Amino acid sequence: MCGRYAAGRRPEDLAGIFEIEKWEPEESLEPDYNVAPTKEVYAVLDRPLKDVEDPKPVRQLRKLKWGLVPSWSKTPEGGARMINARAETVHEKPSYRRAFSTRRCILPADGYYEWVTGKQERDLEVEGRKKRPRKQPYFVTPADGSVFAMAGLYEFWRDRTLPDDHPQAWWVTCSVITTEAETTPLAVAPADGPHALADIHPRMPLMLTPDRWDDWLDPKRTDPDELTSLLAPPPAGLMRAFPVSTAVSNVRNNGPELLKELEAPEEGTLF
Repeated sequence: MCGRYAAGRRPEDLAGIFEIEKWEPEESLEPDYNVAPTKEVYAVLDRPLKDVEDPKPVRQLRKLKWGLVPSWSKTPEGGARMINARAETVHEKPSYRRAFSTRRCILPADGYYEWVTGKQERDLEVEGRKKRPRKQPYFVTPADGSVFAMAGLYEFWRDRTLPDDHPQAWWVTCSVITTEAETTPLAVAPADGPHALADIHPRMPLMLTPDRWDDWLDPKRTDPDELTSLLAPPPAGLMRAFPVSTAVSNVRNNGPELLKELEAPEEGTLF
């Protein structure tokens, strides 16, 4: 799954990486090293501009809210639960299939966090001794330092309780597509820790390599069979994972220090 990620790159950097043609400075976000559901995040999408005669899609950097609210939803309350969409069923689920057809986006990240229950706590569970498990967070990121381009969907939702000219009349929300975690060895693995992403969690965000960006973002591509082929996992061996401070477990903590690699898992959380 993807329940927390880091996004420390500035819009100027993202504009160059993704060849952005349009973004509004007033929509700029501060670097966020502890992105949690319901927060505003950057999304890259191809869409015609408003009030422009040319219907050609334009590559844009937009600010969306993480947690998809379907257009037909009566309230936005379920958005916080719809942060992930499974690659295996995204084309058929009522909440996602329309967005999958024409409203796909890329959610840029430095990487994502995932938590592993410590070995000592797992041993206690096996012995039948109840104890609140301590979990060790790991940060998963491309081994070459490139952007982690997560496949995503976005959707528009109209708040009918507000007038048309109200700035919050329209919500634009998004969801991360996840897939089965890789079972092949990590490009760089911790000495005392997981050796594959599947050792950390059975799911992972679907990362799109640059050769898939244009096809994924193209709103003219609507054939489900053709789109489903874009959901194939990236080549194996691109990722690294390392333990980070349990401070990331508190959403109030935020800063580049959260990405500092620990020499070993924290005490009581050994893999």
